[in-house]
Amino acid sequence: MILQTTLCLAAAAAVITFWHIVRIGQVRTKAKVLHGDGGNVLLSRRMRAQLNFVESTPFVLILVAAIEMTAKAGAWLAIVGSIFMLGRVLHAFGMDSDRPHPLRMAGTIITILTLLGLAVVAVLIAPGRF
Repeated sequence: MILQTTLCLAAAAAVITFWHIVRIGQVRTKAKVLHGDGGNVLLSRRMRAQLNFVESTPFVLILVAAIEMTAKAGAWLAIVGSIFMLGRVLHAFGMDSDRPHPLRMAGTIITILTLLGLAVVAVLIAPGRF
């Protein structure tokens, strides 16, 4: 069984991770910071955005794969996963701001709704639930 949606979303996650690495590397190079954040606020924010990404993305990928394996998924699952990835990119851009930024909030809300929504779907389609 090939999990096409999961495979595409995992590839997107890899690309976004690479993007985070490049953005962090740019600040590290400019600020000449080899380890940690060196007290650089922008570097700290970008590192935190990457950490936020890696904290939630594995759960989304696991839920997507599990739902896809039940054969009860449809095009909606790819759309939800794509919106999640978009939300994580929006969040990263919003983290660069010195003030609360609407992109950060949008990304956070998308992440929370995706995690909760996929969890509810997984429980509802699980065989022998409750």
